Amino acid sequence: MKAHAAVQLYFDRAADVLGLPPAIRRLLVIPKREVQVQIPVEMDDGRLETFVGYRVQHDNSRGPMKGGLRYHPEVDLDEVRALATLMTWKTAVVELPYGGAKGGIAIDPRKLSIKELERITRKFTDQIHDVIGPHEDIPAPDMGTSWREMAWIRNQWEKYHGFNPAVITGKPAEHYGIEGREEATGRGVGILAYKLLGLLHRKPQQTRVALQGFGNVGSHAAKYLYESQYKVVAVSDHTGAFYRKDGLDVPALLKHALGNKGLLQGYAEAEQITNEQLLELEVDLLIPAALGGVITRQNAERIRAPVIIEGANAPTDPEADDILHQRGVTVLPDILANAGGVTVSYFEWVQNLQFYKWGLNRVRQELEAILTRAFETVWQEAKTHQCSLRTAAYMIAIRRVKAATELAGHQ
Repeated sequence: MKAHAAVQLYFDRAADVLGLPPAIRRLLVIPKREVQVQIPVEMDDGRLETFVGYRVQHDNSRGPMKGGLRYHPEVDLDEVRALATLMTWKTAVVELPYGGAKGGIAIDPRKLSIKELERITRKFTDQIHDVIGPHEDIPAPDMGTSWREMAWIRNQWEKYHGFNPAVITGKPAEHYGIEGREEATGRGVGILAYKLLGLLHRKPQQTRVALQGFGNVGSHAAKYLYESQYKVVAVSDHTGAFYRKDGLDVPALLKHALGNKGLLQGYAEAEQITNEQLLELEVDLLIPAALGGVITRQNAERIRAPVIIEGANAPTDPEADDILHQRGVTVLPDILANAGGVTVSYFEWVQNLQFYKWGLNRVRQELEAILTRAFETVWQEAKTHQCSLRTAAYMIAIRRVKAATELAGHQ
């Protein structure tokens, strides 16, 4: 199933429970704007290459649109549209004053030089500068991008519009970035894992955790859970998965990755398994924190973890979600589970607008407060309607976006 069709299916399930009329469903689903641009760039060897970039702006009924920018060879309009839609529901479920957007360029950043990446990023900004801005649409890092690309985008945008660091979030500290942004998504996953497992009466020392993905999200989630005394028994990245029955030394893994271009490859203090085997380990908590679509109809029956927290965007196909729900597996959905990143991006945006800097402790406290409130609301909604946490989260988000849309009128 294509990415946008999967998001649409989850929307429809929640809309059915809410009794949403067809006209309102159509209004809430169709994106406000979809932009596809041509990016011609001279490469280091003098060749001319043309890349394709996208920015989809889904909804602005609750505020300016917000969403990441990903660099990945498989980026296409359908994926970006799906992720923009997810951002609308994500910002609504955690009650941030935003709508949803997403962007991407179909490139493999690992195969490009720094100078090539900079030229591509600046050319892309030239193409979309007039549809982004601090009160219109605020991009942020995503897969394949970081503070570096955000600094280039800010610099290029300001050539057209003048000084305003609030145009983008996820910036380096020297560019009015915020402490704690890099750890935010993974830390949020850890915070919500602690809350959910506590409600399910699982003690940290007796809880085995497997994380698929050891990038920005997975590594920070692993660090938080390890420091909270959970037994992290398996982690992975695209170079392989590493398993240790008695628990991994997460600080040693982080140190190894830091000195190895961010990769786990070559780590010798654990048994090496495949990413597929990691998903099917006998653990208490599984956290898919890498690519989407890794839990499918084909492997859902073999997944033994009774609790799944979706650190990645759309890691579970709808058919797999049905199987897991029928088996009684508790799934904390992506639109809540990985909302830590956009929450701290919101704090950065607020600071930029106010020209005022927060400290790391305040960032962490505010992040925990927002995620805890959102989680408790979703948990109660699921209990009230006897539905999955995913359907409950979508119901809350849809209700809030619908209310904002109707209050604004349709003229």
